[in-house]
Amino acid sequence: MSGKAPLIPEQRHQELLRLLRSNGVLSIRELTARLDVSHMTVRRDIAALENSGHVVSVQGGVRLADWAGGAPPRERASRAALEVPRKQAIAQSALELVDDGMTLYLDAGTTCQEVVPLLAARTNLTVVTNDFHAALGLMTLPSVHTIHTGGETDADSGSSSGPLAARTIEALNIDLAFLSTGAWDLAHGVTSHSSEKVLLKQAVMASAASVALLADSTKWGGVERFTVVRLDQLDAVVTDTGLPAEITDSIADRGPNVLLAG
Repeated sequence: MSGKAPLIPEQRHQELLRLLRSNGVLSIRELTARLDVSHMTVRRDIAALENSGHVVSVQGGVRLADWAGGAPPRERASRAALEVPRKQAIAQSALELVDDGMTLYLDAGTTCQEVVPLLAARTNLTVVTNDFHAALGLMTLPSVHTIHTGGETDADSGSSSGPLAARTIEALNIDLAFLSTGAWDLAHGVTSHSSEKVLLKQAVMASAASVALLADSTKWGGVERFTVVRLDQLDAVVTDTGLPAEITDSIADRGPNVLLAG
């Protein structure tokens, strides 16, 4: 923190809105740096502005509710612009867990999507996904057999979920699953705002021999309505060095192998 006098909440809210008008979409990390406040303070400010209808949360960040210059972008487009180097580094570390001949599950999300082009380095893979963007990329890789889960579609995230998708997963034997999330912490583990997504993720975990969470540090500290999985139920966590050492140590103490990217 700097030596400047701290802003009162109303001043922070106005500054946050000004930053979004200039930048369109910003990550939690960028806002903590620009506002010179803690991660949790930024999340409280975002929650207040979201309740008043000024902003809309996307995974790991926030955008204006009334996007200037036209219709708001899809949530997926907003998230795709956030923390790209971190996501790419996490994907590169996650690739270490993938062996030739595996059946791999890629969860929907922009972090898991970064794994797709890296799979060209492996052979004879079967990759299952509920992400339409990932599926399109996978179909360009000659060494990958692609299976899409089907299910109820969500245009904003470019993915599908629900009971139909879960039934597809139940028919498969998955060697390794990469899960994504927009919120995780020590007390609650991995959480989601969508019961349909929870249904699918839990079906994936039941069908997978090994489960790894791919999540950058900007998602840390968030808690959504529904619990997906506790951290002690994961086999691995792939994140970045933005998390303090005491947190990564606490995660490892719960059992998962922690891989730090970047």
